[in-house]
Amino acid sequence: MTLRRTIPADIPRLHALELDEASNRLAGTKPRDWPTFKARWEAILADHDGTSTGVTPRVILADRLLVGAINISPDQRLDSIGYWIAKEHWGRGIASRAVALMLAEFVRRPLMATTAGHNLPSIRVLEKNGFEILSRRITAETTRTAQRETVTLVLR
Repeated sequence: MTLRRTIPADIPRLHALELDEASNRLAGTKPRDWPTFKARWEAILADHDGTSTGVTPRVILADRLLVGAINISPDQRLDSIGYWIAKEHWGRGIASRAVALMLAEFVRRPLMATTAGHNLPSIRVLEKNGFEILSRRITAETTRTAQRETVTLVLR
C-alpha cells in the first residue's frame, strides 16, 4: 500500500467513492454533486504548494488500485487529517497504514481529526496512530454532514 499525490485523472474515481451510501452512513456525510466535487478538487489540485487551499492531498493505492484518499487540510486554523476508503477495502488495515504514512510525511503537530461518533472503526484507526479523544459534541446538519455526534481527536 502506498500514497501518491492526487492528480486530475483521480477526480472521477474519488467522486465515485464519495457516492457510496454505506460509506456516507458510516461517516455521517452527504455526497456532493459532480460539479461541486469537481470544482473543489480542481481548486485543490491547482494549488500546487498548498498556499491557497492549505490542502495536502494524497490518494491511497493498494495493489496499484486507487482505493481511497487521505488529506491534511486546515480546519479552524489547525491542521486536520481526513480519509475515505472504498467500502470493498474496509477491514484490511488500509486506513491505519495510510494514516501512519501520512503522519510520517506531515510532521507538524498538533494534528486534529473529526469523525462521526458512531464511526468506531475510524476512531480505532486514529487511536492506533496516537490520536486521543479531545471532545464529543452534537453538531448541526450542514450541506456536507448530517446532524450527528462528532468526535474530535488530537495528535500532539
